[in-house]
Amino acid sequence: MHQSGLVFLQGGPDDLPPVWAAPPGGCGEPVKILRHNAYEHFEFTHEYCDLHGVTLPVYRWSCRTYIAE
Repeated sequence: MHQSGLVFLQGGPDDLPPVWAAPPGGCGEPVKILRHNAYEHFEFTHEYCDLHGVTLPVYRWSCRTYIAE
C-alpha cells in the first residue's frame, strides 16, 4: 500500500525529477506539473515500483498543455 506521499514519474521532460509529490486527491488522481509556460500531465498506471524500500505508484506522462495568454 502506498503511504509515502510521493509518486514515481515515467516519461515526460528529462529535467523533471523521477519522484514527485502525490496529487492532492490521492493515488489515482492525475498529476499536473507547471513547467515553464505549460503543464505536464501524468496518469496513474495502476502499477507500483519499489524505490529504496518505499513502494511508489507509477505515473506515466500523457500530454503537455500550454497556458493560454
